[in-house]
Amino acid sequence: MPETVQIACMIEPSFGENAYVVWRRAAGPCWIIDPGLPPSAARIAAHIGRLELKPDAIVLTHGHADHIAGIPEVLRSYPNLPIYISDEERACLTDPRENLSADLGTPFKVEPGQTRSLDPGSQLSLDETTWHVLDVSGHSPGGCALYCPVAGLVIVGDALFQGSIGRTDFHHSSHDRLIRNIKERLFALPDQTRVYSGHGPATTIGSERRTNPFLQ
Repeated sequence: MPETVQIACMIEPSFGENAYVVWRRAAGPCWIIDPGLPPSAARIAAHIGRLELKPDAIVLTHGHADHIAGIPEVLRSYPNLPIYISDEERACLTDPRENLSADLGTPFKVEPGQTRSLDPGSQLSLDETTWHVLDVSGHSPGGCALYCPVAGLVIVGDALFQGSIGRTDFHHSSHDRLIRNIKERLFALPDQTRVYSGHGPATTIGSERRTNPFLQ
């Protein structure tokens, strides 16, 4: 992967959820992506502290509980951080049924503070790198991926995994929409693009195009 962007993964043990810190240089700005259950937020803060990074935003690929549970702890460490989330997922922050925590018997909500819309087709900037917001909904109603062409990487949440795809048996899920978005949005990217998923190891677009049994 080019040195333009660096990415660190913090794996939460209960659900194996991957939270990410994304940055370019020590002491520069960073994003916190999908902070999950403990100890994700503590590991994120420790990593940020070691490199003296300056958090710029929390960015959410989608609003399921295992991807948002660390937000309160992150905000205690870094107050007033904006939270980027798609409009279709915004209710997940405050409604345990929408974020699926009610189904787990541990209803959970977040006081969202500053929320900003993560709109498919739009772009975000991090330390002079440009990120394209892609529609990968289907696992959830407004799931988004973040693609950085110059770095050759895409962060996809629970849309696409190594050898698998996101579940589509939740309310608001759509199997057909997820497959269509993977093929039209993600498989349009170069084969060598590194894929960072919400669970499991990193993979590449080319590998998933050739071998993923759900997408043949």
